[in-house]
Amino acid sequence: MGFHVPDFLRPWRATRHADELQVGREGLEPLLASSLSNEPCLPRFSESSEGIMRDIDRDANAVVTAAESRAVRRKIDLIILPLLIWVYFLQILDKTVLGFSAIFGLPEDLDLRGNQYSLVGAIAPIAQLAIQPVSSWLIVRVPHRVLMPALVLGWGLAQTATPFCRDFTQLMTARFFLGVFEGGCLPLFSVITGHWYTRGEQPLRVAAWYGTNGLGTVFAALLSFGLGRVGEGHGGLRGWQWIFLSTGILTVITVPFVYLRLDNDIHSARFLTESQKIGALERVRGNQTGSSSTKENWKWKQIREVLLDIKTWLFLGMALGNNLGAQVTVTFGPLILSGLGYNKYTTTLLNIPFGVMQYLVIMFTAWGAVKLRLKAPTLCAMILIILAGLSTLHTLPRSQNQIGGLLAGFYCLAFIFGCNTLVVSWILANTAGQTKRAAVMSLYNAASSTGNVVGPLLFQTQDAPAYLPGLRTTMGVFAAMLVIVLVQVGVLAGLNKRQERIRVGRGKPARVGDVSVARSDARVGERAFDDLTDLENDEFVYLY
Repeated sequence: MGFHVPDFLRPWRATRHADELQVGREGLEPLLASSLSNEPCLPRFSESSEGIMRDIDRDANAVVTAAESRAVRRKIDLIILPLLIWVYFLQILDKTVLGFSAIFGLPEDLDLRGNQYSLVGAIAPIAQLAIQPVSSWLIVRVPHRVLMPALVLGWGLAQTATPFCRDFTQLMTARFFLGVFEGGCLPLFSVITGHWYTRGEQPLRVAAWYGTNGLGTVFAALLSFGLGRVGEGHGGLRGWQWIFLSTGILTVITVPFVYLRLDNDIHSARFLTESQKIGALERVRGNQTGSSSTKENWKWKQIREVLLDIKTWLFLGMALGNNLGAQVTVTFGPLILSGLGYNKYTTTLLNIPFGVMQYLVIMFTAWGAVKLRLKAPTLCAMILIILAGLSTLHTLPRSQNQIGGLLAGFYCLAFIFGCNTLVVSWILANTAGQTKRAAVMSLYNAASSTGNVVGPLLFQTQDAPAYLPGLRTTMGVFAAMLVIVLVQVGVLAGLNKRQERIRVGRGKPARVGDVSVARSDARVGERAFDDLTDLENDEFVYLY
């Protein structure tokens, strides 16, 4: 497989077939050195691979055919995407088992009183919130191949230590460190996805790893059901202790595999040939979001732009509201189901359909958003379904003849996780600049963490089993979120008008095609890899 290149490269290419290009490193390096310096080409290796790739970023602008783009994407899907899916699944699993441990004796064994269980559910998000400034800096400065396994090791050790906690203080400490190391997970995964994939490909890839929210719920339910019954008393441990121990060990043993398989970026990708790296870079040129080859530069002016950009705060409002509801299902979902009159084993199994629905909703909404290219309308539709589910839980009495309706209402809350997927992909599609993107995603995670902190505190022990006050507040939050989405559409439409005026003032066409969501062989973005923000790059097109 190969890539078509500009005319000045044609004398140097060697083909095995008429439609297949093979550009090896030995021919590529001296050629680029010559073409960029206007000197005769000599067969030498004085240019470093990193320097060559930086020149390719900015000057080559090779044309990649659809077939070549698909071939590179398949490689990325086989190497990078499975790592993101598996590690994010572990992160969700390690968080989700807390809710199941509550119905297998953790509160009683550790003598949790009053709202102490709510605080245990809130401490990890508090830690995530506190670590976000450091997290955004680490994502830009530390190679991803080092950062990701370090985070996995940290939260895996915290999870492994949890079953040996003997009181509220020790449990809070373990959950705090779990949150510290999980705090960089979502922003890191978002930045990695944005680096490897085009804007049109990102929603489904974000859904692929974020969809493990549903798979994590299913696996956590099955694991809790099995270990809660079989593991009880074995080795001197209770069922809930075996749940934490098994998930913690599984996370720790994953660390070396992550380090061995993950690559930092396109430039250093071991699974791509030199010619495929050119193609991989050209694929994402239309994103207009820069290249992570500039990651050594932390740009404070981009941080300033983040704080002054109104769309940043609207995205954060969506994250805050949506994750307030998401934490309700994670921490209190099993307790809400047990409040319908089921025993702990049936309650555990009833979470399996909820997890399956989460996964299906996430994947279907991402697919729909890609096919329709309409993120905001899809998001609004899901919020309306969530409001319908919350209204059902709030209105129907807790009686046996209403079980079907109550379960339907609860399962409607699975659409909360579809909202998160769309919001993340929406942010990635509308944010450019490496520092800005890392900062916005860290702020997103901070807002999510704030929602995760507040969410459990809305559901007080004295309100069990219906938790009506908490449900009412959550309904108000999602109603406000619906308004925020509509305001954001207006802001993005206004920004596109602003971009058109700037282009006209610079002698460019008012409208430019956005090839990042519908790839063609057209050339775009001569400054696409210059680490410009979306507001600095007049060719940037906002999506909604």
